[in-house]
Amino acid sequence: MAGGGGASPSCAAVAGWTVTAVLLQVVGLSMFLYGFFPVKPTLPGFSGAESYRMPSCGLAGGGEQPALPPDQLRSLYRELSEVPPVYDRLVLMVIDGLPAEFVLGRVGKPPSKEMVESMPYTQSLLAGCKATGYHAKAAPPTVTMPRLKAMVSGAIGGFLDVAFNFNTQAFLDDNLLDQLHMIGYKLVMLGDETWIKLFPKLFWRQDGVSSFYVKDTVEVDFNVSRHLESEFAAKDWNMLILHYLGLDHVGHIGGRQSVLMPQKLKEMDDVIRRVHNAVSGLEDNLDRTLLVVVSDHGMTEGGNHGGSSYEETDSLALFIGHSVQSSYCSPYDQNEALQVDLAPTLSLLFGTPIPKNNIGVVLPEVFNSLTDQQKLRTLELNSLQFLRLLQAQLPAFCFEDCINSKYGLGIDKIPQSVEKKLCHLLSKAFDSHHPSHLHQTSNVKSIEAGCNRTAVNAYYEFLRYASEWLSHRATNKPFYLLVSAISLMIVSCLSLMGIVSCLLKGKSLSQFEHHSEWNSDYHWHLDEVFIIMGIFLYVSSLGSSSFVEEEQYTWHYLTSTLYLIFLIKTTQSMLRESNSAVARAEGKIFHGNDCSYFTSCKLIPSMRDGYKLCTIIIILVSGRILRAWHQGGVNWVHFPDISKSLAQADSFVVKALQIISVLAVVVLYSVSLLLLRPRKLNILLVWLSHFFCGILVVLHIWQSQINTSLPTKHSTTSIAQIFYVIASISLTFTFVASPWIFPIHSMEAEPTSSGSSPKTAIHLQGINHSMFLIGITYAAFWCLLQLLLQQPINAIPLLLIFLQIISSIMHFSLDKSLHKKWVQIVAMQLLGLSGHFGLGNTNNLASIDVAGAFIGISSYSTVLSGILMFMITYGSPLLLYLGMVFYISVINSDDISTPHQSKWSCILDKMITLPCLLPLLINSIALTSYTIVLLLMRNHLFVWSVFSPKYLYVCAATVCTCAGVFIIAVTAVYTCTVFSFRMRNYKDKSYN
Repeated sequence: MAGGGGASPSCAAVAGWTVTAVLLQVVGLSMFLYGFFPVKPTLPGFSGAESYRMPSCGLAGGGEQPALPPDQLRSLYRELSEVPPVYDRLVLMVIDGLPAEFVLGRVGKPPSKEMVESMPYTQSLLAGCKATGYHAKAAPPTVTMPRLKAMVSGAIGGFLDVAFNFNTQAFLDDNLLDQLHMIGYKLVMLGDETWIKLFPKLFWRQDGVSSFYVKDTVEVDFNVSRHLESEFAAKDWNMLILHYLGLDHVGHIGGRQSVLMPQKLKEMDDVIRRVHNAVSGLEDNLDRTLLVVVSDHGMTEGGNHGGSSYEETDSLALFIGHSVQSSYCSPYDQNEALQVDLAPTLSLLFGTPIPKNNIGVVLPEVFNSLTDQQKLRTLELNSLQFLRLLQAQLPAFCFEDCINSKYGLGIDKIPQSVEKKLCHLLSKAFDSHHPSHLHQTSNVKSIEAGCNRTAVNAYYEFLRYASEWLSHRATNKPFYLLVSAISLMIVSCLSLMGIVSCLLKGKSLSQFEHHSEWNSDYHWHLDEVFIIMGIFLYVSSLGSSSFVEEEQYTWHYLTSTLYLIFLIKTTQSMLRESNSAVARAEGKIFHGNDCSYFTSCKLIPSMRDGYKLCTIIIILVSGRILRAWHQGGVNWVHFPDISKSLAQADSFVVKALQIISVLAVVVLYSVSLLLLRPRKLNILLVWLSHFFCGILVVLHIWQSQINTSLPTKHSTTSIAQIFYVIASISLTFTFVASPWIFPIHSMEAEPTSSGSSPKTAIHLQGINHSMFLIGITYAAFWCLLQLLLQQPINAIPLLLIFLQIISSIMHFSLDKSLHKKWVQIVAMQLLGLSGHFGLGNTNNLASIDVAGAFIGISSYSTVLSGILMFMITYGSPLLLYLGMVFYISVINSDDISTPHQSKWSCILDKMITLPCLLPLLINSIALTSYTIVLLLMRNHLFVWSVFSPKYLYVCAATVCTCAGVFIIAVTAVYTCTVFSFRMRNYKDKSYN
């Protein structure tokens, strides 16, 4: 294809270079993801009899699993461990998403009165010293699958487990369940089907439910509780897993303060009562059944999870059994532990080896029924297991060398190196546990008691230090692979910069801007300088964890300041025109081709200037409201804002705002269609479908507000499904039919102000009408979809973002010479990014709205719910890209000024080159810059809690950008192709 001018590359060349640059970026990103995110080093196989003996140097892996029958293996373990099993049966009750502070309070203070009253039986067990509870800190990412793995294996998985959470695979590492199965225990699982996916062939009986269909708060728990009586009547199981999902789903729907939360807590308390009474009433198993109530993670105030905040990592571990009972207790002391501590504790309570890759430490309070020597033996076994893991991580580490070294009991100064410090702590613990001078004095008992206390403290000092070191241990990142990946990204970014620079300097673009009075000189203008400086400011902010956590402030500042500069330029332009005697004398009138659809009626300068000012003011006011709607981020999330006030208001207020937003979108779409002068029956059909979809959204809003205590009603699901079908058909019809329904010729065509021929104007008029209809239909249906899926509190912000985009396009169309085209596109890009945070999104995984991803889905589907979740999270940027199709139709009304430029290749080049390239370039700059930052911060304290979650968002934003650019390009290419085909047919008929 031919280009538009000498210095400008051809359309085909631009497309080829752009695709190549994007592919390089994708390859570089894939390489970096593969190389950066670590895989935790693990020991293969399962612990066996060798785990009870001191490991030899250089043999960290241990022997193979003994080929013994379960009964003989169980007896062998009991003999070697020297610690008798405390319990015979285990009931593991998992209450998904339950924060520990709901049961144990916070910072030594009891829970709120409402929480205490919601769980009276559990509180009575704690007050009566019949249970002991822990704030068991969960490691991020705080999602179910990796947390279950941590509880049963004692190992912390990799960061990318958050992605695998939605597609769970069988768990092959050493773990408590497999160890129990090897010694003949029969396991029963009821509840979350994640357990079945992790252990597909392990359970004697099972009944799983989907954990991701969060709209269901009743059936998921009833499906578990209905089996309780029959399971406790049966005596054929040794471990019963009860995984309740309802409380987590309540949180996703309504947050911590949901009206359903107290009711759900009472239900869970009743289950604990039933289970405890059942296991206590079994005479032949009296005091031999342990009930453990745990949660996999906590939740934020909004009910979400996935991040590393205290509210999300504050999980519960509650032990109820004879070994934890005591004569005195303080139930609300801040007993802290790690979630991984469950694995070694339960392993030793039930007489199995500790899993090989465990980094947890046994909890002392649950071994009250053991003697002091047996308690020390549990710590010794835990230390031996750590020793094997340390030898695998540090090949030079050998305990025999430690014993013979100077780092013994009498050395108080702790060495600096990791190996020497571990040697010092471990040898100190073993010397205290097995003192050689114990029997050389007559006062044996007092010395033994003192040595026991010293040994316990020494063991815990070693275990905690080793656990901390091992938790941060991961496979070494291949540095050269990471540098190669970044090099590809840099090449891709520079290629896109070169393409854009070449286009901006090219002849075709200079012709596009030749009429601009601002282009008479070649100086940079304030808005252009600010955009360049703003990009540098954003890139610089990526190196600060605080700026990453509070990124919304950066985008709100850049967007509001840029549009404030636009306001200044508009005011200056108005003053200049008012002082121009020529303008007053000629009494300028602007026709449709100059100001497009928004000003198809003839406007006098004062009206035009008034509209220009009003559009900027609407954008600035809307931006300020968006800024105040969600106090986003992490550090200031507790500050009051509009959304929190509405959350505490009557539900009728929120519902009213939702309905007003829907009606406003329908009205804006209707007014936009009225601007299309060829009003066809097809357009009326599209309008009717949009109006009907608006009614469906209102019905869904109304139905979802009624009887919220019930699970998802079939009526609301059906309404959403009907909406999906009608919207899909309408959008497909509009896309396919629009280029065919508008005429390619018009008797009303007149020469444009720029001097282009009527023939050229005819071409553009039909194309622009078609793009206008497709673009505004894209945006309007997308807004209705978001009003259906987004949280009710986000209805007004979504409407404001839509208003901002329409106002921006209107402002740019009123005076195309005021701002260069690339400035206009970047300004709209900023609106999409600030709107992203205006809808309550952050760089924390916990802000992802899971509940909306199941609207209209009758059963769980990973693909469908994943797509909906992506649409909800990136609703604002995707709305911007859909609005860009609308923008193209309005801005490109008189861009073609010469017969050479009337070629279809040049028309297509003018339409999509910058609207596609600039978003790709901005995203490439952000992706490349942040990838470099992440590499530099790879050893930073917050690399997994702050920087890595942000990188996942950057990767998702890259997918969003590519999808948006693809929609723009496909729409424009299809429209031009159809019009080119119709023109050729028209010419052929004319010649004949």
